Formats: sequence, structure tokens, C-alpha cells
Amino acid sequence: MSYPLSRFMSAATATYGGYAIAQPAHLWQALQADRKDREGLELLARTYGIRDLAISALGVLGRRPGTVRAAMIMRIAMDLGDAALLSSRTDDQDVRKKVLAVTIGWAGLNTLAVVVDSRRAG
Repeated sequence: MSYPLSRFMSAATATYGGYAIAQPAHLWQALQADRKDREGLELLARTYGIRDLAISALGVLGRRPGTVRAAMIMRIAMDLGDAALLSSRTDDQDVRKKVLAVTIGWAGLNTLAVVVDSRRAG
């Protein structure tokens, strides 16, 4: 099977997607958000879960390398968007650093996986 690192990262992302749907409170808790924002952030977490499962399905099950690469590019773009959105939702520097570490770190791992896989395939 081609693109093994990308497929692995897609499977890991799918795991998070399932978690986000099952435990949506994790997002507002991690952001240390006000209780008044709880409902909206839980909805956002569920949306992330559905999005991540859909993109991950392409990354794991895609038959062509182009499909897997496209899924990875979408994933990286979503991670960077999440970094911008979520880091702007807190005034707490420690929370912002944590959010940026997770989102940009995940984007970096996905980038590394798709670059390595593309070089091996190419």
C-alpha cells in the first residue's frame, strides 16, 4: 500500500475525530473557556469530528496516491485554520501556546508524512 505514513496519520486523525464526537466537552475544557461558550464549542468539536472522519476516510481508503495527497493537504490546511481560530479564542498565553503546539504540531507531522511518502513514491 502506498503512502504508509500518510495513511497512518489519517488513521490517527480519524481516532481524534471519533473522540471529538464522543467527548465534545474536551474542546471547551482544553481552551479553559467560559461556561457560556460551552454549547458552541461542543458543536465545533462535533463538527471537527465529522470533518476529520471524512478527510481521514479519503486518506486511509484512497486507492490512488493523488487521493491520499489531497486528503493530507486538506488536513494540513484544516490544522492551520484551527490554529488561527482556536488561538484567537483565548487571552491566556499558556492556553494559546498549548493550542498552537497541538494544531501546528499536527500540521507539521502531516506535512512530514506526505513529503516523505511523496519522495518514496516518486
